Amino acid sequence: MSSTLPRYFLTSPRCGFAFASFRSVRPPSLRATSYQLKAQHNDVFTTVTRTFTNCRVRRSDKKVDDSRSSTTTSLVRENIYTIPNLLTVSRILACPVLGWSILHDDFFLATGLLVYAGLSDLADGYLARRFNMHSVLGSILDPAADKTLMTTLTVTLAMKGLLPVSLASIIIGRDVLLSLSAFYIRYTSLPAPKTFARYWDFSIPSAEVRPTAISKYNTFAQLALMCATTVTPILPAHYNLFLPEMQILVAVTTVWSGLSYVFSKDAVRIVSETRRRPPSP
Repeated sequence: MSSTLPRYFLTSPRCGFAFASFRSVRPPSLRATSYQLKAQHNDVFTTVTRTFTNCRVRRSDKKVDDSRSSTTTSLVRENIYTIPNLLTVSRILACPVLGWSILHDDFFLATGLLVYAGLSDLADGYLARRFNMHSVLGSILDPAADKTLMTTLTVTLAMKGLLPVSLASIIIGRDVLLSLSAFYIRYTSLPAPKTFARYWDFSIPSAEVRPTAISKYNTFAQLALMCATTVTPILPAHYNLFLPEMQILVAVTTVWSGLSYVFSKDAVRIVSETRRRPPSP
C-alpha cells in the first residue's frame, strides 16, 4: 500500500501529524490493558483487605467488650476461715464430749464445757463485730452451734431423768422442723446450676437466717434451764433454782419462737450470688 502513495505524503510534516493523531486514538495495546486490569485488581484487593481488617478489628473489639462484661459479673465468695467461725465449730465439736459426760454422771466436766461454750459464744460475737468478720456462714453456724448444744443437753438430760420428756419433745420437734426448713431454703435460694457440690459449698452464699426477737429470748431461756439442770446434781440440796417455773417458760417461748419463723418476713434474707464490678478503664 505504501508503494502506491506519493513519496512526499510519507515525509510531509502534515501527514506525520495525521499519522501521529491516528496512532494516539488507536486501541490500547495488550500490555496497557494488562496494567489497567492489574491496577483495578489491586484496588479491589486493597478494598477487600481494608474491609476484612475492619471486620476483624470490630470483632476483636467485641471480644474485648465481652470479656470486660464477663469480668464485671463474678461469683461472690467470702472468707469462711475466720476466728469467730473456728470458735463456733469448736463449740459444735465439744457437744459429743458434753453428752458423754452427762450420761456418765461427770457433771463437773459438763459444767466446764458449758462455761467454755458460753465464753466462746461471747468471744466470737465480739470478734465478728469488732474486726468486721461477719459472714453468711457465720450467721448459719452460730445458731447451728446453739441448736447442737441445746439438742445434746435436752436428749442427755431427758435420758437421765432430769428433764421432762414432754418438754424435750417440744424443743427437739421445733429444732427438727427449723432444720428441714433451712435445707429447703438453701436449695431454693441457691442460684443455678443446683449441683450437690455447690449445695454444700458454703463459700457461695444464698440465704441468711436472721433470728427473731422472741427466738433470742427463747434461746436464753433454754440455755438457762439446761445450765441450771446440769449444775443441780453438784449443788447442795437446799439450793432452789426454780426449775418447774423455768420449764413452763421454756415450753411457751419455744412454741412462740417456732411460729415467729413461719409468719415473720424478715427471718430469711435471700443473698445475691453475683455483684457488679465497675468496668476496667
